[in-house]
Amino acid sequence: MGCSAQAEKGGGGHVIDRFTVPLLTPLETAQHLQIPERTIRHWLTHETAGRPLVHSIKPARRGHPSVPFIALIEAYVLRSLRSLGLSPAKIASAAAGVRRQFGTEYGLASRRIATDGIDVFIHYLETDEVVRAGDGQLPFREVINDYLRYIVWEEDDDFPTRLTLRMYDPAVAKVVIDPRSAWGAPIVEPARVPVTAVLGMWKAGEPSDVVADEYGLTVEQVRALVRVAA
Repeated sequence: MGCSAQAEKGGGGHVIDRFTVPLLTPLETAQHLQIPERTIRHWLTHETAGRPLVHSIKPARRGHPSVPFIALIEAYVLRSLRSLGLSPAKIASAAAGVRRQFGTEYGLASRRIATDGIDVFIHYLETDEVVRAGDGQLPFREVINDYLRYIVWEEDDDFPTRLTLRMYDPAVAKVVIDPRSAWGAPIVEPARVPVTAVLGMWKAGEPSDVVADEYGLTVEQVRALVRVAA
């Protein structure tokens, strides 16, 4: 499916395009992915193979969102490589290689990244240096597969439709960013409640059990959200 066919229904019936509609600011993107804001801003401006590492849309005005959903996924994949201690130069080289291999500037977010994309990464990052990654115990492929399982692709779509945020405990409170819901704000599944709504009620002084009852969540889910916010 081409980029022009990526529009979807968002909150309130509005059409959300994963490629052209900015949903997040660089700061929000950094917070959701748990990386420094300066790293995101570097990726948004640093070019490889003639295109930025992470795509952006010119904001309507200063301080407004500039990061579309597809760019959130690109940043998440780069963040996954960065967590392995790989140098910025090698990450940029791998990103350029994936784009060339897949024939699309959105290669970092393509469904293929979860299959043969890992082999492309290993090739461009020099196999002998990344066979055992991070703590020296887990193979590179296993580590990357663990990160990529948080990205959701629909069966008939080449590009992702949602991202589960690792900063929350998915076993207790599964929080996702889905451009079709809440304009890309994090929501708790399966209730599809915005995280901000839950935290807002809790910050107003309501106990966890009252907040849980209000939004159809469990007390454990509310507490999990609060722990991250705190």
